[in-house]
Amino acid sequence: MTFDAPLRDYADPTLHAQGLWIGGQWLHGGGIPVTNPSTGRPIAEVADAGVAEAMAAVDAADAAAAGWRATPPRQRSEILRRIFTRMTEEAEALAHLIALENGKALPDARGEVAYAAEFFRWYSEEATRIPGEFRRTPSGSHNILVDHEPIGISILITPWNFPAAMATRKIGPALAAGCTVILKPASETPLTAYAMARLAEEAGVPPGVINVITTTRPGPVTAAMLADPRVRKLSFTGSTGVGRTLLAEAAKTVVSCSMELGGNAPFLVFDDADLNAALDGAMVAKMRNAGEACTAANRFYVQDGIHDAFVAGLAARMAAMTVGPGTDPATQCGPMITAKAVQKIDRLVSDAVARGACVVTGGVPLDGEGFYYPPTVLENVPQDAPIAHEEIFGPVAPVYRFQTEAEAITLANATEYGLAAYVYSTDLTRALRVSKAIETGMVGLNRGLMSDPAAPFGGVKQSGLGREGGVTGILEFMEPKYLAIDF
Repeated sequence: MTFDAPLRDYADPTLHAQGLWIGGQWLHGGGIPVTNPSTGRPIAEVADAGVAEAMAAVDAADAAAAGWRATPPRQRSEILRRIFTRMTEEAEALAHLIALENGKALPDARGEVAYAAEFFRWYSEEATRIPGEFRRTPSGSHNILVDHEPIGISILITPWNFPAAMATRKIGPALAAGCTVILKPASETPLTAYAMARLAEEAGVPPGVINVITTTRPGPVTAAMLADPRVRKLSFTGSTGVGRTLLAEAAKTVVSCSMELGGNAPFLVFDDADLNAALDGAMVAKMRNAGEACTAANRFYVQDGIHDAFVAGLAARMAAMTVGPGTDPATQCGPMITAKAVQKIDRLVSDAVARGACVVTGGVPLDGEGFYYPPTVLENVPQDAPIAHEEIFGPVAPVYRFQTEAEAITLANATEYGLAAYVYSTDLTRALRVSKAIETGMVGLNRGLMSDPAAPFGGVKQSGLGREGGVTGILEFMEPKYLAIDF
């Protein structure tokens, strides 16, 4: 279908609430209200899929699978490049849309759109570089030919905190590999996902290659899709608890899984660190997206000699931040996603204070409409406080003091999670030594931002399986096929 020019106001929430996107058509029907976290008021209503609609999406993906699989890599590449171009053209409107439904400050929303679009550009290039292998066996008995084929229909489940980037980080490599997909975004932020479907259609993605469904019944809907033998891939970003449940469900039909799960990132600052650089990095690592990120610095471990200066500097910067609606150009820290999220943050902070932690700045939920919690710094936080072990997902920085390098490494690794970590030191040998000792999939070394479409994103331990992004990301959506050749 072709969209008329007057419908191309991508910042309008109602434009993206036309129904489920299945087989290149809108399947109408409301049922899920979308709330602006800045006000607590609804801005649109999207369709609520049941099992029947989910299976219709699988049917559509199946009908398109053979044609998309046979599409030459160059052609797939050019379509992905056109999606990148369309996202870039609509960047400001998409940023406003994200700020509306997610609440994040406009600078963060603009950064997300730019980051999200890059996955289409990166995988437009990787689509033409799918690797293969040809070699002789060591015994000389025959030749080995290894090809990589599309894994098949892929279920993509994304969270609310990065509604554009989490979708493109999965859609880009899946389409580049030759797979058709069904995207199930979080019901808190579905509008951006439907905007992605509209952009993809405009860029030339054939009907059924990308399908988008929203639902208030994710358990039975996802289980039904995973039980269908045509579905061969699940890529999930979300909590570790939900990830475990999905892994168990996928095991019933031996569906390949990629899991990007929870985090509890340590931020280590050594005495020899550049204080201002560490503070700059801390503000990025903690306050990007108001702390609602799986890579957000969750535990600040600062060596004794620099501890007091770091706490004072961080508190001054956090206290100076402007808190307000995401769409306000002056806002630096937007609201949390829901009232429940604010309640969780308040519970963690109140418990830490009851155990002896000191509030340096912030520490109390803000009154008024919307779901706001102020930028907060805590010090003298006991190691047994839940805030030291749970993912905060908010603008709270608990600071802990350490004495030795060995102590810092032990504290950093004292978690079931292993997604990201940050290390600040001007001693390169120490920084590399500590980075290697920390049990995480990613380390920001004197940097507060590590995510890049060209780099493999993912964790170890309870933080997930597989990697997204980089040259390895496309292989998550492919199966190697070995041919033994005698000639």
